[in-house]
Amino acid sequence: MTDRVYPAAKPTANGGAAPAPANPTFPATKAQLYNANRPAYRPRPPRRGHRRSCCCSICLWTTLLIILVLILAAAASAVFYVVYRPHRPSFSVASLQLARFNLTDTAVTSAFNVTLIARNRNSDISFFYDQTSVRILSGGVDIADGSFPAFTHGKRNVTTLKSTIASSNSPIDAGADTTALKSSVKSRNLPLKIQLDTKVKVKFGKIKTKKLEIRVTCEGIRITIPTGKTASLATTSNAKCKVDPRIKILKWTV
Repeated sequence: MTDRVYPAAKPTANGGAAPAPANPTFPATKAQLYNANRPAYRPRPPRRGHRRSCCCSICLWTTLLIILVLILAAAASAVFYVVYRPHRPSFSVASLQLARFNLTDTAVTSAFNVTLIARNRNSDISFFYDQTSVRILSGGVDIADGSFPAFTHGKRNVTTLKSTIASSNSPIDAGADTTALKSSVKSRNLPLKIQLDTKVKVKFGKIKTKKLEIRVTCEGIRITIPTGKTASLATTSNAKCKVDPRIKILKWTV
């Protein structure tokens, strides 16, 4: 039996070699090789959890700092109180006389002789007062104005303040309600309130504070309007004076 020989490839019509068979292992195009349809790279946005953690840490440390400051301030106040035993200065009305008084629909004329007593009970604290403005009111209407000169309130000191507080045909504020005042004038018995406004420095040891505004209000005073030239004396047995610091916060005064 004769063996047959098979050629490796069929010759082409023009005598050239047959094309090489396609390799099924590799892709035929670059599009398949590099995957042209793949989306472009985009960076990941930062994680929000990290920002929240930073904010929480800041809030925590701020809160702890505020608490620490409050604790130190409370401790300093306690030490100051134990060492100095501070007391507010006190005021009282020693006497008040009304020499003249006249009221019209638009103005008031008056003259008061006022004597106040200022006491400092502190043995290690002194007060330094600026000039003090004085107003006398009745029924909410300003009926006399004046002032006390500046003075020093030394340790364990009692100071007497005297002045004439007067108004000479002074106009009444247009918005003031004079109903209560006119009723008191008819009965010739005036309820009075004395109002003092000033600034004061406080000194303890070698430390002197900045000026602090204070207001002193004395109420519970009554006086009879005189009919002649003799001045009338006010009843001050029920008079009480209160000292309040005037602390300004932004545009408000506490």
